[in-house]
Amino acid sequence: MSQWINVCSIADILPATGVCALIGEQQVAVFRPYADEQLFAISNIDPFAQSSVLSRGLIAEHQGELWVASPLKKQHFRLHDGFCMEDESRSVMAFPCRVVDGVVQVASAGR
Repeated sequence: MSQWINVCSIADILPATGVCALIGEQQVAVFRPYADEQLFAISNIDPFAQSSVLSRGLIAEHQGELWVASPLKKQHFRLHDGFCMEDESRSVMAFPCRVVDGVVQVASAGR
């Protein structure tokens, strides 16, 4: 069973950027694509480079979906489910996230 972990204030994540948070022993990349409170969370570990970099990737829209491009090898991961565009066997875990009273929360168990 997952529990909600407080990460930061929504104001700490600038629109069109991501931040890294430690949820248990997992590094999670939390993205805020727009100025509203819509958030996405996926694993921060790039499975191609085995590096903690996805939170620093570029957010892009492709065919009506939001993606993050890894800053290293440029593979794309869909923000709502972690699916890898270039190689689905390298998809990453996605985590439920929400904003409660201005605080970003991420569930301790991914999906």
